[in-house]
Amino acid sequence: MLLFRSEEHVERWRTERDLPRGMSLSVPQQWDLARVWYADRADPDWKRKTPEEAEAVFASIGLTGEFWSLVQH
Repeated sequence: MLLFRSEEHVERWRTERDLPRGMSLSVPQQWDLARVWYADRADPDWKRKTPEEAEAVFASIGLTGEFWSLVQH
């Protein structure tokens, strides 16, 4: 994960490296993802999320679309 100051910073960084534009999250989205993703991590019965469960976590905080799709639909 990389943190950027602005959209202009993102564009400058990726252009300098000749990289395609990926997905970006706001700080609140990053916080929401971390909070939901790790909510049960300390549970003794914790199990790794299935691709379907992970995709549901993404969708629950508004991360949808091809980039966030982990299963064939």
